[in-house]
Amino acid sequence: MRFHYICSDCGKTFYTDEIMYQCPDCAKENDGSHFPKGNLIVELEDEVLRAAGKKDHVTPDDFYPYPSEDPDVYPVGITPLMKPRRIQKKLSLPNLSFKLDSQLVSGSFKDRASYEVALQAKAHGIRKIALASTGNAGAAMSAVGAAMDLDIILFVPASAPINKLMQSVLYGAHVVPVKGTYDDAFALSIEYTKLFGGINRNTAYNPMTIEGKKSISIELFEQMGRKAPDAIYVPVGDGCIIGGVAKGFSDLKKAGLIDKLPRLIACQSEKSDAISRAINNDDTRAIEATTRADSISVDLPANGRMAARSVKETEGWAVTVSDEAILDSQIELTSLAGVLAEPAAACAYASLLKDRDHLVSVLGEDADVVVLLTGTGFKDMKAFDGRVKLPEPIENSVEEVKKLKF
Repeated sequence: MRFHYICSDCGKTFYTDEIMYQCPDCAKENDGSHFPKGNLIVELEDEVLRAAGKKDHVTPDDFYPYPSEDPDVYPVGITPLMKPRRIQKKLSLPNLSFKLDSQLVSGSFKDRASYEVALQAKAHGIRKIALASTGNAGAAMSAVGAAMDLDIILFVPASAPINKLMQSVLYGAHVVPVKGTYDDAFALSIEYTKLFGGINRNTAYNPMTIEGKKSISIELFEQMGRKAPDAIYVPVGDGCIIGGVAKGFSDLKKAGLIDKLPRLIACQSEKSDAISRAINNDDTRAIEATTRADSISVDLPANGRMAARSVKETEGWAVTVSDEAILDSQIELTSLAGVLAEPAAACAYASLLKDRDHLVSVLGEDADVVVLLTGTGFKDMKAFDGRVKLPEPIENSVEEVKKLKF
């Protein structure tokens, strides 16, 4: 085995070849009112980390619990690290970068987790994977399933954006819309797995989702000249992305490849701020999320405890922004950087805009800052309804062209 499990709450260690989801002792305490306990950390064995630390160039496969034998069947990464010159100038942040995970195969960061869960399924000879999603994770898992010949059962809130649902249907997933919230769909998908078997891919519930998401940290390390950035702005809903980013840099540090961890900045909508409350006030109660940014709209964050802990351990902080600011930042990203991001991804940029002066007071203007843009705006064009006006057609004549003012 390349790894073992450790409970993120009680610290109990599990050495097993079996698929595990949560610590059986701590999970008993979960009642739906507070962030769940018992999420497992996948701990790579020392020899795996030592081997990675000796390499002149590392890839995510060096740190995966389940390495890929055929990475070309569904390429995950390396996504571009963009230098947005106009925004660098506007914010006086010359070392600002955008990590464009919107360019992954399914259009979102969620390919990373889905791919590692698919590798887990293949390693155990399992063909069925169930999950809940507001859209992106479902589309990603469905795409990976199509490429790797896996059956995907996807529970979604009926309110999920139609473009995201259509993706999953086209990829061949069995889509089950639920008259309820994401958290309701999450619970039903777990019941499905208990009834019918297979692997459950749910965010953080399956610890391999965090292991897949940590691949972005391995990529950033190499793209930045084998070093960690000073700060990373991460859109946060369930807390699994920021947990994965933290895990990746933690593994790099254990391998002796970096000396310090980047500060992690948790970026949330004011209308879905559960993890920010935990970071600032140790408040782990469920909330009622109402944000327009569907991918980060979560009442009870599945990885809330680990996410809040990761931010604190890296001396990071939380930023919350209004939905209005998120939608405005979408338009600014397109007009100043040529990047069309979905609302959840734009939340990270909106948070940087709000937090810029505080960031500079802590790290200075020359800090290496990365903003994770985790999903493409093509998945949710309705976000621009009422905010962008399409031009009226002109008559087919040269005289009309002469009247143009641009």
